[in-house]
Amino acid sequence: MGQPLNIGIVGAGKISGAYLSTLEKLTSVRLTAVTDLDRGRAQAVAEQVGPQVGVVDSVADLVARDDVDAVLNLTIPAAHAEVALAALAAGKHVYGEKPLAANRKEAGAVLEAAATAGLRVGSAPDTVLGTGTQTARKAVDDGLIGRPVAATAFMTTAGHEKWHPDPEFYYQPGGGPLLDMGPYYLSALVHLLGPVVKVTGASSRPRTERVIGSGPRAGHTFPVEIDTHVTGVLEHADGALSTLVMSFDIKAARLPRIEVHGTEASLSVPDPNGFDGTVEIHRGDDWHLLPVSAGYRDGGRGVGLADLADALAADRPHRASAELAAHVLDVMLTLMDAAEQDRALPVTSTCERPAPVDGH
Repeated sequence: MGQPLNIGIVGAGKISGAYLSTLEKLTSVRLTAVTDLDRGRAQAVAEQVGPQVGVVDSVADLVARDDVDAVLNLTIPAAHAEVALAALAAGKHVYGEKPLAANRKEAGAVLEAAATAGLRVGSAPDTVLGTGTQTARKAVDDGLIGRPVAATAFMTTAGHEKWHPDPEFYYQPGGGPLLDMGPYYLSALVHLLGPVVKVTGASSRPRTERVIGSGPRAGHTFPVEIDTHVTGVLEHADGALSTLVMSFDIKAARLPRIEVHGTEASLSVPDPNGFDGTVEIHRGDDWHLLPVSAGYRDGGRGVGLADLADALAADRPHRASAELAAHVLDVMLTLMDAAEQDRALPVTSTCERPAPVDGH
């Protein structure tokens, strides 16, 4: 596959640890530089990885380095597009945490810049490239459930303030259950059933205030500025309908994460926030386990970056693509618009259904 792709990390916060544990196992990528607003955090990453990793003071310094081929963008969501555009302007490929950008305009600018420069942009989540979602996808593609008719996707929790010491950003514009967790579920649904063409939805805000439940600020009350329970119906290009519920207002539930229903059988699909999990099929008698048949095994965050590196070497499309991420962002924003306007709305963007991941 040739020389590994040299990676520079922007952002050395908590999520970087998950990426580092994966990157150290991969041969197609090599970490060479890191920067963070807190130089101490960047230094800690460099010390963990080894002396080949340079610590630099800014994004501009990092993207200017000759030993950086691609930027791993692990900044806060509000900075995703800014960092991506800086990297692309410097001639570097980009792979970033979700979401691709904060809004459609920023996402479009990233896609346009990448196309103009002839560079690759990838985006999390890459969990859907693991054995859980991909084994389920192979079952759909192989016709085991017949023609797909419907799907359900549920993410229900009582709220992140129960465990997060500084949860306010989850309840401000740009936050909420849909934008926070929706990328996992919608990316999985696109892999399973294809792009979305129309949405309808409703949302609510049962509480105007929340109370921090842990950490040094436990007991502190803060305002809720966005809707915290979102439900919608998504129409896929091939006609299947997905019902989606994303909530920070449910104390407990026994709802499945994702199910896909066809004319011949139903599939139980594991949590798309994980790489693996059990896939089961029901043909009318009982649930039966499907053996792992596809997907990156023993995956971790960063597999999508490795897939991008391999795609560059093989001159093929990468799977965790900016086009998919932009479509997922557009679906979420259109669903929020539909809920606000109380009517069905078309989704004007689309994307290619990513290629499946064969068993590895």
